[in-house]
Amino acid sequence: MLVDHEQTLTIQQVSQLTGLTAHTQRYYERIALLTPVGRAANGHRHYRKQDVERITLLNYLRSTGMPLEQMKTYAALLDQGNAGVPQRVTLLHAHRNKVIRQIEEMCRSPAVIEYKLSVLAEQTK
Repeated sequence: MLVDHEQTLTIQQVSQLTGLTAHTQRYYERIALLTPVGRAANGHRHYRKQDVERITLLNYLRSTGMPLEQMKTYAALLDQGNAGVPQRVTLLHAHRNKVIRQIEEMCRSPAVIEYKLSVLAEQTK
């Protein structure tokens, strides 16, 4: 499902598109990770393309281990528009570097485990 600039989506459609549950979307809105989304006359949320893009980025930040407080800082900087760009760049650079270090550690882990398995195999002969 692609979202164009005119189209709005329901909370369920956004859940299907992004994998973020409706409950989490509401929570993210309550804690200001998401800006308040538009509402229909019946009170139902209507998400725009930029809302979906923000949710997608938040999902990546969360899945790469960014703490919620840092995500909130990023969201507040995002709400500042161009004024928050330098700090957002700094925050994302730091997070990227942390993720790269974690990946490097994970890449070393199988070798360490293999070594330990070989030592244990020798001990059980």
